[in-house]
Amino acid sequence: MSNELHVYAISDSLGETAYAIAEAASVQFPNADFKIQRYPLIKTVSLVQGIMNKAKRESAIVVHTFVDPELSTFVNNYCQENGLAVIDALSDVIQKFSQKAGEKPLQKAGINHNTDKEYFNRIEALEFAVTYDDGKDPAGFLKADLVLLGISRTSKTPLSLFLANRGYKVANLPLVPKAQIPAEIYKVDPNKIFGLTNDPEILNGIRRERMISYGLDPDTHYSNIDNIESELNFANELYKKLGCPVINVAHKSIEETATIITESLDSNAQR
Repeated sequence: MSNELHVYAISDSLGETAYAIAEAASVQFPNADFKIQRYPLIKTVSLVQGIMNKAKRESAIVVHTFVDPELSTFVNNYCQENGLAVIDALSDVIQKFSQKAGEKPLQKAGINHNTDKEYFNRIEALEFAVTYDDGKDPAGFLKADLVLLGISRTSKTPLSLFLANRGYKVANLPLVPKAQIPAEIYKVDPNKIFGLTNDPEILNGIRRERMISYGLDPDTHYSNIDNIESELNFANELYKKLGCPVINVAHKSIEETATIITESLDSNAQR
């Protein structure tokens, strides 16, 4: 398409950072048609040359995260000489860090993708979150770094996976009035339990949309506002009984809720 705006995300590593930067910027312009192309593991000038020639033909915006200074300099010079917009997303950061740290950078690409302890911890946490999602096995509550409680559609599962990607082992339990609460919940440190709640009107809208997406009548017991309020009251009574922190997710993103949780955990750990 003639109105496409080409963006090249180029790196001598996997190119995830360059791509993420380009994508994060592009979503700020919903009326523009950005086409982001990733070029990872580009290790030689000859490979870069071919990519840059193509970028010139398409008047592409170039975002790169080269650790190798030779490749970084080549791309910057090429773009300057040929009138291409370029974002060198790593060189200046490395230079500033080098000045402050008082040492030279390793200049090795992909170091942060090495299969180190942190990586394996994150994978283990993700597997844990899947295994102990929706209270599948109550034993998980006693093994978890934190436990999420909440009625249906309070973001328990997406929040569990988001926190797992940060290395936290998370178990969650859906709360249903009159359903028996697993005994293990009462054995967990209340500071590790987070009760999730929401505004009744927002939950009503979410649940109605869910029914519609399934091709069902949106006006059901599940989406009934009185039933939702009853569920929320049940959850709040449990939270009071447990003495755990409560978070209203009504107007919060997953990231915001996760930050509140991790800050609370860190604060309790420092006591």
